[in-house]
Amino acid sequence: MLTVHLIPAFDDNYIFAFPLYGGAWAVVDPGDAAPVINHFQRTGRKPSYIFLTHHHNDHIGGAEELRKKFGCKIIGHADDAARLPALDIAVNDGDKIDIDGTKVNVIRTDGHTIGHICYYLPDQRSIFVGDTLFVMGCGRLFEGSAEQMYASLQKLKALPDDISIYCAHEYTVANATFAHDYLPDNEEIKNGLYFFNQLRADNIPTVPTSLRAEKLSNPFLLADSAESFAAARKAKDQF
Repeated sequence: MLTVHLIPAFDDNYIFAFPLYGGAWAVVDPGDAAPVINHFQRTGRKPSYIFLTHHHNDHIGGAEELRKKFGCKIIGHADDAARLPALDIAVNDGDKIDIDGTKVNVIRTDGHTIGHICYYLPDQRSIFVGDTLFVMGCGRLFEGSAEQMYASLQKLKALPDDISIYCAHEYTVANATFAHDYLPDNEEIKNGLYFFNQLRADNIPTVPTSLRAEKLSNPFLLADSAESFAAARKAKDQF
Protein backbone atom coordinates (compact mmCIF):
# COMPACT_ATOMS: atom_id res chain seq x y z
CA MET A 1 0.00 0.00 0.00
CA LEU A 2 1.34 3.42 -0.97
CA THR A 3 2.02 5.90 1.83
CA VAL A 4 1.02 9.35 0.57
CA HIS A 5 1.44 12.54 2.58
CA LEU A 6 -1.08 15.29 1.85
CA ILE A 7 0.48 18.75 2.04
CA PRO A 8 -2.18 21.50 2.10
CA ALA A 9 -1.49 24.61 0.04
CA PHE A 10 -3.39 27.81 -0.77
CA ASP A 11 -7.09 27.61 0.11
CA ASP A 12 -7.92 24.12 -1.09
CA ASN A 13 -4.97 22.52 -2.93
CA TYR A 14 -3.26 19.30 -1.98
CA ILE A 15 0.36 18.65 -2.87
CA PHE A 16 1.31 14.98 -2.54
CA ALA A 17 4.56 13.45 -1.32
CA PHE A 18 5.25 9.73 -1.48
CA PRO A 19 8.17 7.29 -1.35
CA LEU A 20 9.42 5.40 -4.39
CA TYR A 21 10.56 1.78 -4.18
CA GLY A 22 14.22 2.74 -4.38
CA GLY A 23 13.99 5.01 -1.35
CA ALA A 24 13.74 8.41 -3.05
CA TRP A 25 10.74 10.67 -2.47
CA ALA A 26 8.50 12.28 -5.06
CA VAL A 27 6.19 15.29 -5.00
CA VAL A 28 3.13 15.80 -7.18
CA ASP A 29 1.98 19.26 -8.36
CA PRO A 30 3.84 21.59 -5.98
CA GLY A 31 2.06 24.87 -6.60
CA ASP A 32 3.86 26.40 -3.62
CA ALA A 33 7.36 25.46 -2.49
CA ALA A 34 7.09 26.66 1.12
CA PRO A 35 4.78 23.98 2.54
CA VAL A 36 6.76 21.29 0.72
CA ILE A 37 10.05 22.56 2.16
CA ASN A 38 8.48 22.72 5.63
CA HIS A 39 7.16 19.17 5.29
CA PHE A 40 10.49 17.68 4.29
CA GLN A 41 12.40 19.64 6.90
CA ARG A 42 10.11 18.18 9.56
CA THR A 43 10.56 14.64 8.26
CA GLY A 44 14.30 14.90 7.69
CA ARG A 45 13.96 13.79 4.07
CA LYS A 46 14.20 15.51 0.72
CA PRO A 47 12.29 15.16 -2.56
CA SER A 48 14.14 13.87 -5.61
CA TYR A 49 11.38 13.92 -8.25
CA ILE A 50 8.51 16.26 -9.12
CA PHE A 51 5.54 14.99 -11.11
CA LEU A 52 3.47 17.66 -12.88
CA THR A 53 -0.02 16.92 -14.20
CA HIS A 54 -0.67 20.21 -16.01
CA HIS A 55 0.55 23.76 -16.40
CA HIS A 56 -1.71 25.79 -14.08
CA ASN A 57 0.34 27.83 -11.65
CA ASP A 58 -1.28 26.39 -8.53
CA HIS A 59 0.25 23.06 -9.63
CA ILE A 60 3.69 24.14 -10.86
CA GLY A 61 4.46 27.41 -9.05
CA GLY A 62 6.91 25.90 -6.56
CA ALA A 63 8.66 23.45 -8.87
CA GLU A 64 11.66 25.58 -9.82
CA GLU A 65 12.36 26.59 -6.23
CA LEU A 66 12.25 22.95 -5.16
CA ARG A 67 14.58 21.99 -8.00
CA LYS A 68 17.07 24.66 -6.94
CA LYS A 69 16.92 23.69 -3.28
CA PHE A 70 16.89 19.89 -3.56
CA GLY A 71 18.09 19.11 -7.08
CA CYS A 72 14.77 17.52 -8.02
CA LYS A 73 14.16 16.13 -11.48
CA ILE A 74 10.93 17.43 -13.01
CA ILE A 75 8.63 15.08 -14.91
CA GLY A 76 5.88 16.35 -17.22
CA HIS A 77 4.10 15.97 -20.51
CA ALA A 78 6.27 16.53 -23.58
CA ASP A 79 3.31 18.00 -25.47
CA ASP A 80 2.88 20.71 -22.83
CA ALA A 81 6.57 21.37 -22.21
CA ALA A 82 6.35 24.96 -23.43
CA ARG A 83 4.03 25.81 -20.52
CA LEU A 84 5.86 23.83 -17.84
CA PRO A 85 9.17 24.36 -16.05
CA ALA A 86 12.07 22.84 -17.99
CA LEU A 87 11.53 19.09 -17.96
CA ASP A 88 14.23 16.63 -16.97
CA ILE A 89 12.00 13.72 -17.95
CA ALA A 90 9.45 14.35 -20.72
CA VAL A 91 6.69 11.75 -21.00
CA ASN A 92 3.87 10.99 -23.40
CA ASP A 93 0.49 9.30 -23.29
CA GLY A 94 0.86 5.55 -22.85
CA ASP A 95 4.43 5.70 -21.55
CA LYS A 96 5.34 3.16 -18.89
CA ILE A 97 8.30 4.52 -17.02
CA ASP A 98 10.42 3.41 -14.08
CA ILE A 99 11.21 6.11 -11.53
CA ASP A 100 13.55 4.87 -8.81
CA GLY A 101 12.12 1.37 -9.05
CA THR A 102 8.47 2.44 -9.16
CA LYS A 103 6.41 1.70 -12.26
CA VAL A 104 4.42 4.69 -13.48
CA ASN A 105 1.93 4.65 -16.36
CA VAL A 106 1.17 7.96 -18.07
CA ILE A 107 -2.44 8.60 -19.09
CA ARG A 108 -3.36 11.67 -21.14
CA THR A 109 -6.61 13.25 -19.95
CA ASP A 110 -7.46 16.28 -22.04
CA GLY A 111 -10.39 18.38 -20.88
CA HIS A 112 -9.47 20.61 -17.96
CA THR A 113 -6.47 21.59 -20.07
CA ILE A 114 -5.04 20.27 -23.30
CA GLY A 115 -2.04 18.16 -22.39
CA HIS A 116 -3.18 17.23 -18.87
CA ILE A 117 -1.80 13.86 -17.75
CA CYS A 118 -2.39 11.48 -14.84
CA TYR A 119 0.18 9.22 -13.21
CA TYR A 120 -1.01 5.69 -12.48
CA LEU A 121 1.08 3.47 -10.20
CA PRO A 122 -0.30 0.00 -10.95
CA ASP A 123 1.67 -1.91 -8.34
CA GLN A 124 0.50 0.48 -5.60
CA ARG A 125 -3.06 0.72 -6.96
CA SER A 126 -2.86 4.51 -6.86
CA ILE A 127 -3.33 7.33 -9.36
CA PHE A 128 -2.59 11.06 -9.20
CA VAL A 129 -5.23 12.75 -11.32
CA GLY A 130 -4.50 16.47 -10.93
CA ASP A 131 -7.66 18.37 -11.87
CA THR A 132 -9.24 15.75 -14.13
CA LEU A 133 -11.30 13.97 -11.48
CA PHE A 134 -12.44 15.02 -8.01
CA VAL A 135 -14.49 13.35 -5.31
CA MET A 136 -17.99 13.48 -6.84
CA GLY A 137 -16.72 15.96 -9.42
CA CYS A 138 -14.40 16.71 -12.33
CA GLY A 139 -12.35 19.65 -13.53
CA ARG A 140 -13.80 22.62 -15.35
CA LEU A 141 -13.31 22.65 -19.09
CA PHE A 142 -10.86 25.53 -19.45
CA GLU A 143 -9.32 24.35 -22.72
CA GLY A 144 -10.83 21.04 -23.78
CA SER A 145 -14.29 20.05 -24.93
CA ALA A 146 -16.96 17.99 -23.20
CA GLU A 147 -16.22 15.20 -25.65
CA GLN A 148 -12.53 15.23 -24.73
CA MET A 149 -13.19 15.22 -21.00
CA TYR A 150 -15.77 12.46 -21.33
CA ALA A 151 -13.25 10.35 -23.24
CA SER A 152 -10.61 11.07 -20.59
CA LEU A 153 -12.93 10.00 -17.79
CA GLN A 154 -13.68 6.77 -19.63
CA LYS A 155 -9.95 6.00 -19.55
CA LEU A 156 -9.93 6.43 -15.77
CA LYS A 157 -13.20 4.55 -15.37
CA ALA A 158 -11.63 1.51 -17.04
CA LEU A 159 -8.95 1.17 -14.34
CA PRO A 160 -9.34 -1.29 -11.41
CA ASP A 161 -12.14 -0.39 -9.00
CA ASP A 162 -9.91 -0.61 -5.95
CA ILE A 163 -7.41 2.08 -6.94
CA SER A 164 -6.93 5.09 -4.69
CA ILE A 165 -7.52 8.39 -6.47
CA TYR A 166 -5.48 11.40 -5.34
CA CYS A 167 -7.11 14.57 -6.64
CA ALA A 168 -5.53 17.95 -6.13
CA HIS A 169 -8.31 19.99 -4.52
CA GLU A 170 -10.60 19.78 -1.50
CA TYR A 171 -13.81 20.46 -3.43
CA THR A 172 -15.76 17.53 -2.04
CA VAL A 173 -18.52 19.16 0.01
CA ALA A 174 -19.41 21.56 -2.80
CA ASN A 175 -19.31 18.71 -5.31
CA ALA A 176 -21.45 16.44 -3.14
CA THR A 177 -23.96 19.24 -2.58
CA PHE A 178 -24.34 19.63 -6.34
CA ALA A 179 -24.43 15.87 -6.90
CA HIS A 180 -27.26 15.50 -4.38
CA ASP A 181 -29.22 18.25 -6.10
CA TYR A 182 -28.56 16.76 -9.55
CA LEU A 183 -29.19 13.11 -8.63
CA PRO A 184 -31.44 13.33 -5.53
CA ASP A 185 -32.36 9.64 -5.49
CA ASN A 186 -28.78 8.36 -5.40
CA GLU A 187 -28.27 6.84 -1.94
CA GLU A 188 -24.46 6.79 -2.27
CA ILE A 189 -24.49 10.55 -2.80
CA LYS A 190 -26.85 11.14 0.14
CA ASN A 191 -24.64 9.11 2.45
CA GLY A 192 -21.49 10.69 1.08
CA LEU A 193 -22.75 14.24 1.59
CA TYR A 194 -23.43 13.53 5.27
CA PHE A 195 -20.10 11.74 5.76
CA PHE A 196 -18.02 14.38 4.00
CA ASN A 197 -19.60 17.20 5.96
CA GLN A 198 -18.62 15.39 9.15
CA LEU A 199 -15.05 14.93 7.94
CA ARG A 200 -14.61 18.55 6.97
CA ALA A 201 -16.16 19.76 10.24
CA ASP A 202 -13.22 17.97 11.89
CA ASN A 203 -10.77 19.31 9.28
CA ILE A 204 -10.12 15.79 7.95
CA PRO A 205 -9.31 15.49 4.21
CA THR A 206 -11.78 13.70 1.95
CA VAL A 207 -8.93 12.65 -0.36
CA PRO A 208 -8.12 10.01 -1.46
CA THR A 209 -11.26 8.44 -2.85
CA SER A 210 -11.62 5.10 -4.64
CA LEU A 211 -12.67 4.48 -8.19
CA ARG A 212 -15.35 2.13 -6.90
CA ALA A 213 -16.91 4.93 -4.84
CA GLU A 214 -16.73 7.40 -7.71
CA LYS A 215 -18.40 5.00 -10.14
CA LEU A 216 -21.36 4.85 -7.73
CA SER A 217 -21.64 8.52 -6.81
CA ASN A 218 -19.86 10.83 -9.26
CA PRO A 219 -22.36 12.41 -11.71
CA PHE A 220 -19.63 12.77 -14.32
CA LEU A 221 -18.60 9.12 -14.17
CA LEU A 222 -22.26 8.09 -14.13
CA ALA A 223 -22.84 9.94 -17.42
CA ASP A 224 -23.35 7.39 -20.19
CA SER A 225 -22.51 9.64 -23.15
CA ALA A 226 -20.62 12.80 -24.00
CA GLU A 227 -23.99 14.57 -24.25
CA SER A 228 -25.10 13.57 -20.75
CA PHE A 229 -21.67 14.49 -19.43
CA ALA A 230 -21.95 17.92 -21.07
CA ALA A 231 -25.37 18.42 -19.48
CA ALA A 232 -24.00 17.56 -16.04
CA ARG A 233 -20.97 19.82 -16.52
CA LYS A 234 -23.19 22.72 -17.61
CA ALA A 235 -25.45 22.20 -14.62
CA LYS A 236 -22.47 22.19 -12.25
CA ASP A 237 -21.04 25.33 -13.83
CA GLN A 238 -24.36 27.11 -13.23
CA PHE A 239 -25.00 25.65 -9.77
